Amino acid sequence: QEQLVESGGGSVQTGGSLRVSCAVSVATYNTRCVAWFRLASGKEREGVASIMTAGGTTYTVYGDSVKGRFTISQDISQNTVYLQMNRVNPDDAAMYYCAAYATSRWFAGTCPLGPAAYDVWGQGTQVTVSS
Repeated sequence: QEQLVESGGGSVQTGGSLRVSCAVSVATYNTRCVAWFRLASGKEREGVASIMTAGGTTYTVYGDSVKGRFTISQDISQNTVYLQMNRVNPDDAAMYYCAAYATSRWFAGTCPLGPAAYDVWGQGTQVTVSS
């Protein structure tokens, strides 16, 4: 069964940077969509960024609130997906979750930022932002 383990959360100052990681353990390699979501107190779960690679092309999608500040990337050899967060602000404070789902082996394209498609979730890593 696929498992996702997030790490790298912590405290960061406003305007600073932080990178969180998602280690994906798989029994067999499948084409998959991986995304980062976040949940802050009193707010709805928000899709932050998604990524998938097929045919040598990497497809990424970003939520409006993080475009130009956050970067999602992956190291396929390490089965790890990263979320680099730059120019962090207090609105970025949240529990960050990694999620994934297996796609058709012929699928190549962007992955959704809505949570409904994702069937494997990590436990989350907390990001706090100090002023």
